[in-house]
Amino acid sequence: MRTRVKICGITRVADARAAADAGADAIGLVFYAPSPRMLALEQARALRRALPPFVCAVALFVDPDAAEVARVIEAVRPDALQFHGDEPPEFCAGFGLPYLKACRVRPGVDLLEYLRPYSDAAGWLADAYVEGYGGRGASFDWCLVPAERARPLILSGGLTPGNVGEAIRRVRPWGVDVSSGVESAQGIKDAAKIAAFLAEVKHADV
Repeated sequence: MRTRVKICGITRVADARAAADAGADAIGLVFYAPSPRMLALEQARALRRALPPFVCAVALFVDPDAAEVARVIEAVRPDALQFHGDEPPEFCAGFGLPYLKACRVRPGVDLLEYLRPYSDAAGWLADAYVEGYGGRGASFDWCLVPAERARPLILSGGLTPGNVGEAIRRVRPWGVDVSSGVESAQGIKDAAKIAAFLAEVKHADV
């Protein structure tokens, strides 16, 4: 099975194109105001337009209200949504688009128990628990990810070109999601790191 790759926190057209050229399956567009990778709608539209066919745009939210999600959907036309907060299942499923639901993993958190109510999600995302949300480069103990999963699992949190191969071999996720691990600065992706990350993913799949 080929491990899918999402490059999250894209803020520049050049970075979106670098991700696509390297073979990424999706890019992540962040709509969470405290994040340094937060996008204005016009900026997000430009990134969406820059994508070639068969590369998906995923809009990421943390505890948004419904009106905010609707504005992004109307303006940007993402292919899927990603929810990182405490959004209930009925909220996540209420926009007519496939969605991913994230669980921030730490000792004492039962990933399957937390995600079981989101049985209609297109996929479940296992991320590291940090104060605040996302893009901090923190990892977690991959042993906390169960082998049996009811939905496709995306592994995130502290992945880099240096460790993604080991992560795939140990966890065997359906996909991996990286942000700060392929950056030269917050929100600024490094094309060489993206290419190296994709190369390590492909090598791990052999």
